[in-house]
Amino acid sequence: MIYRGNERKLVLWDGSEYLGMGFGEDRGSRVCELVFNTSPVGYQEILSDPSYTDQFVVMAYPLIGSYGMSREDYESRRPSLGGMIVRDYNDEPSNFRSSDTLSHVMKDLGIFGLTGPDTRQLVRKVRREGTGKALITDAGTPREECMKLLSETVLPGDAVSRVSRKWRENYICPNERFRVAAIDLGMKENIIRSFLARGCSVSVFPWNAREEEVMAERPDGVFLSNGPGDPRDAAEAVSLVRKLRGKVPVFGICLGHQIISLALGASTYKLKFGHRGGNHPVRNLLTGRIEITSQNHSYAVEEASLAGTGLRVTHRNLLDGTVEGVMCREERIFCVQYHPESSPGPHDSAYLFDGFIKLMEE
Repeated sequence: MIYRGNERKLVLWDGSEYLGMGFGEDRGSRVCELVFNTSPVGYQEILSDPSYTDQFVVMAYPLIGSYGMSREDYESRRPSLGGMIVRDYNDEPSNFRSSDTLSHVMKDLGIFGLTGPDTRQLVRKVRREGTGKALITDAGTPREECMKLLSETVLPGDAVSRVSRKWRENYICPNERFRVAAIDLGMKENIIRSFLARGCSVSVFPWNAREEEVMAERPDGVFLSNGPGDPRDAAEAVSLVRKLRGKVPVFGICLGHQIISLALGASTYKLKFGHRGGNHPVRNLLTGRIEITSQNHSYAVEEASLAGTGLRVTHRNLLDGTVEGVMCREERIFCVQYHPESSPGPHDSAYLFDGFIKLMEE
């Protein structure tokens, strides 16, 4: 099926243009960071993952939209993705769970879509040159105007504060075994479901919660979620971890992993094109097992900076050797760079939630 929409184009930082048809929000212009994702399924979860705030996502898998959108599969109540670029968009989904089309949802949310460009070429370009600013606009917008927009637009650095909850929310488990205080840095809904399924009630706090607020809940453990942007922009969360270390077990994923590492004295850096997809192999150095993981991040922990922090490397990415997990057994702190709550999958790493529960039991 060939989708017919308004003629639109993607303009990259170097002036190269990719023509296509708009879907979703198909009027106006927007500048975001251009990244890519290699997952063959899960476009709804990608659309609603707050970690993609202010980003255009190029989908490496060619056919997107074929199974529609389900009310049960959103990972955020307020999706903040900038846009989605696909090779072939299907606006006639075939799936008994589907309640809407991807384009209609994106239109309601103000998320830009572009179908038609050679996404294989775009993925190779980002891999070769790294991520950078890109513009989606009308096909007739003059090149000079496009380049001016790209050069003058400064991408905001306050993504975490924009996607985090503004006040505490409680999720009560009827058969409560433990209480978890979760710091929302852009948290996915399946994290809460993963804790509830294991007998944990969850109190979710804003990203800038104070230590006394968190400890007033008398939590058995503290969790730091995934989220968008540079971890150094979330200084309040880094300070919170410094104050909580040693008092209760602490577990973090993705941005939470980077913030925990910063709090204990390590440093982070930006990857050339990041890790985004559902098929990243990671070796667990404690067991020797290889896990297939879901990932979505631009930053990583600098391994050399871990010296003297008390943190040891527990997981390593087998594609580029980057640090994927660290722990400090003495202070009951551990974290991973990837997503053990991954939805729709893979589910190789769900055991990490059980490891956190074991720490709380101890």
